[in-house]
Amino acid sequence: MKTVFTFILILETCLTFGQDFQGKAYYFSKTSLDMNFGGRQMPEDQKRAITERMKSVFEKTFVLTFDESASVYKEEAQLETNDYSGRWNVIMSGLISNNYFKNIKSGEFVDQREFYGKNFLIKDTLTKYTWTMVNETKKIGNYTCFKAITTKSLSEEMDFRSIRRKARKLRRQRENEGEEKTSDLEDENEIPNEIDVVAWYTPEIPINQGPGEFWGLPGLILEIQQGSTTLLCNKIVLNTKEKEEIKKPSKGKEVSQTEFDKIAKKKIEEMANQFSSQRRGGFGGIRGRN
Repeated sequence: MKTVFTFILILETCLTFGQDFQGKAYYFSKTSLDMNFGGRQMPEDQKRAITERMKSVFEKTFVLTFDESASVYKEEAQLETNDYSGRWNVIMSGLISNNYFKNIKSGEFVDQREFYGKNFLIKDTLTKYTWTMVNETKKIGNYTCFKAITTKSLSEEMDFRSIRRKARKLRRQRENEGEEKTSDLEDENEIPNEIDVVAWYTPEIPINQGPGEFWGLPGLILEIQQGSTTLLCNKIVLNTKEKEEIKKPSKGKEVSQTEFDKIAKKKIEEMANQFSSQRRGGFGGIRGRN
């Protein structure tokens, strides 16, 4: 009976969505951090200051503007501060898209991001995720959501933890004079190749869109859990009177995803060499939880 009711609800909802349908979904991100400070002793006020700075890096808000075929996902503008400048801005700037456009019908995406002071336009084919439906539901706001799981290949180059790991490995090599140095900085035992992704979607908004790169479910994705990071929708606006053009970003050097990963890898290795000469790789024992 519950299945029949759900089907009827989805059918009625689909019939109310015309070709001019448009909506906005607002998300906020949170990342669990292991703030062990590498076992170092430091004043509590200094620990609190570092924790607050890390929150400013990892806790952000985003807006997804979507219609029946396309969407654009942007970080909400925030006041700039100088509290966390320097190397952390360099590290984090390349990890987050400034403007992510995807078109479900054409199967393409355009990802605009800044990395080392340069703007890049990553143009490539959308990843087709293989979702496994799970018989679980929960409420997110007023929407009934269903659970789905997939796996995602990790880009080590764009994982800030890999910089710390590489720096630590290089430092160990330098400390052990008898150990032969290697140019291959990857450590397969420390960095997984894939990560589980849990999505919660609502068929009450029958649009196969979601935040960032995620899509392909029979309803708007309202929550994404991947590793230590969660993206959660806290506001939805449907069919506003003023429509917003959903267009591709156009500023930056055009590259493919593979080309951008090569550029990022080279810069990450340079940073790893720089940080390896500093105590604990220069990161003070701060790492994300897997």
